[in-house]
Amino acid sequence: MNIMDFNVKKLAADAGTFLSRAVQFTEEKLGQAEKTELDAHLENLLSKAECTKIWTEKIMKQTEVLLQPNPNARIEEFVYEKLDRKAPSRINNPELLGQYMIDAGTEFGPGTAYGNALIKCGETQKRIGTADRELIQTSALNFLTPLRNFIEGDYKTIAKERKLLQNKRLDLDAAKTRLKKAKAAETRASQLNSARLEGDNIMVNFSYMLNFLHVKWLKSEQELRITQSEFDRQAEITRLLLEGISSTHAHHLRCLNDFVEAQMTYYAQCYQYMLDLQKQLGRCFPSNYSNNNQTSVAPAPSASSNVIGSSALTSTSGLVITSPSNLIDLKECSGSRKARVLYDYDAANSSELSLLADEVITVFSVVGMDSDWLMGERGNQKGRVPITYLELLN
Repeated sequence: MNIMDFNVKKLAADAGTFLSRAVQFTEEKLGQAEKTELDAHLENLLSKAECTKIWTEKIMKQTEVLLQPNPNARIEEFVYEKLDRKAPSRINNPELLGQYMIDAGTEFGPGTAYGNALIKCGETQKRIGTADRELIQTSALNFLTPLRNFIEGDYKTIAKERKLLQNKRLDLDAAKTRLKKAKAAETRASQLNSARLEGDNIMVNFSYMLNFLHVKWLKSEQELRITQSEFDRQAEITRLLLEGISSTHAHHLRCLNDFVEAQMTYYAQCYQYMLDLQKQLGRCFPSNYSNNNQTSVAPAPSASSNVIGSSALTSTSGLVITSPSNLIDLKECSGSRKARVLYDYDAANSSELSLLADEVITVFSVVGMDSDWLMGERGNQKGRVPITYLELLN
């Protein structure tokens, strides 16, 4: 029975507090009550925390879109995460494309030029798919997880304390309003008590009213001191939490650096895979083109590309198509030959020579050099040049 009485009393007290806050909030919105303003430093910290939360959510969601463009897959991963279960492993797009290429190359025949090229491309695509999977795992662990922990952990704590601060502020302003009304009522009663009124009963009644209002005033003052103390304590707790946002920014900066390094590793791997693939395919192109009796033209590589492009040219007077036999003869010959550059080429490092389309340079072979490269010479400049970018002259 005592427990029930206690619960009822507590429920009634909580209902009274809630009603008081609702009235105070409504009067503030209507401009009928004063509002205690937070100090500028605390307001700035609250604004900084809210800004951090908004942009962290946007960055996190867009990073998820970048790493996993398929919305259905993202929803599935979200459901498994909430169920605290590991999502089933699925083949990604590069791996699927690679498998299709390998199957097609096997069907066409590994001994054919096209089938062999498809198999090589498929193997490279599967390696890119593996690198993509590693990027997603590393980014999720080192970048997305810390951002999500902030949103679901630290910021929820900040929001909870901020709400408590708002309630304490409403309690404080409600206490101020009650004290102000009690003072006004006591002042009015004092004025009436000092007036000349006839009858002892009337004087007794006014004296009792005055004493009652005075007691109520004292009680309101005590309540104001308590609510002011609780508000100040909650403001300090909230301030300490908000000042941790600077540490959060520093931590997110380290996570961002990890994300950039993961991307750098991924793109460097992809570049190396494609560079190796281009070299492998480049060995096949000259023989393929030389088997055609008709003129064939291959797309020219980009001027900014550092990878080896394929070469094909139109037969003209005084020019010789760069066939495998010509290249073999040149590699075995100890002398030098003149060659015209087919496409622009930017040197990847100091050991290579940059080329401009249509210029004529001197080329010669060097013992031990890769079969896809020759030594090129232009005036005082010398460096390695890709064979498939050259057209040997008679």
